[in-house]
Amino acid sequence: MGASSDPNPEGSDEQQKRSEIYTYEAPWHIYAMNWSVRRDKKYRLAIASLLEQFPNRLEIVQLDDSNGEIRSDPNLSFDHPYPPTKTIFIPDKECQKPDLLATSSDFLRIWRISDDHSRVDLKSVLNGNKNSEFCGPLTSFDWNEAEPKRIGTSSIDTTCTIWDIERETVDTQLIAHDKEVYDIAWGGVGVFASVSADGSVRVFDLRDKEHSTIIYESSEPDTPLVRLGWNKQDPRYMATIIMDSSKVVVLDIRFPTLPVVELQRHHSSVNAIAWAPHSSCHICTAGDDAQALIWDLSSMGQPVEGGLDPILAYTAGAEIEQLQWSSSQPDWVAIAFSTKLQILRL
Repeated sequence: MGASSDPNPEGSDEQQKRSEIYTYEAPWHIYAMNWSVRRDKKYRLAIASLLEQFPNRLEIVQLDDSNGEIRSDPNLSFDHPYPPTKTIFIPDKECQKPDLLATSSDFLRIWRISDDHSRVDLKSVLNGNKNSEFCGPLTSFDWNEAEPKRIGTSSIDTTCTIWDIERETVDTQLIAHDKEVYDIAWGGVGVFASVSADGSVRVFDLRDKEHSTIIYESSEPDTPLVRLGWNKQDPRYMATIIMDSSKVVVLDIRFPTLPVVELQRHHSSVNAIAWAPHSSCHICTAGDDAQALIWDLSSMGQPVEGGLDPILAYTAGAEIEQLQWSSSQPDWVAIAFSTKLQILRL
């Protein structure tokens, strides 16, 4: 359960810097994973287990810069009901708000890390189903960076729910799709998009809840879309993953229905996508071929013979299930495969 670093033993400091890879081995298979955003918590991540049982675990780990070890803090490890489908730290770079972490599984849960870092307390359990103490399992959620009191969740019951987490109340709940909703992403204060088993990407504006705009539909009927990434640096662009497909579809919301580019260099299913937090034309993709690929999309829209090639490729030790690009330290990407968390310096 320790960690190891394998910087390049030869070459200049610059080369060593460029090939920094740090590994943490968890006692279980990792699924959900996320970077902390706070400036005072560099190299901190949350990781959660994928165990086929009710009790699961969540750990908060941090890279010790001085010795290159990623360590778990036993005080900040806790039991979680069911495997979290996603976990996100509060988008609060300037440390103005309490140190919160959200998770989704059967319900949306908000956890508070104490100021002295001695413990994690459950702050709220949010159930969007008014008619029952049970609800359709949550597939994903997204925390609104522009308005951090808002979290949007997606569920297998076809709904998306927008929460006001400060008041612990539902702002809006809407039937977003005809089938299960697999992912949700904010594109601004009151605008979000979702993807579904019905094969569509839909955009919603909270000022007009009765309508949504279909941006894209899978070319083959009933082909689920499972992940969605909205480009924070240039909100005209989003990317989606088709279930069991090795390609990533990049969309321009000004020109619905037709992909602006398709990324087709993975050799098996793609599992995760992350837009660069600091550049509008870079995206990272990762999948079952154990590869994490970084793409430069600055030429998208212009035909490239034979299709676009990635500019960087990293091969992990197993299928990569999770990928996160650090928004507060944009030269770091984290991947999770099997029981390992790796953070890579680009």
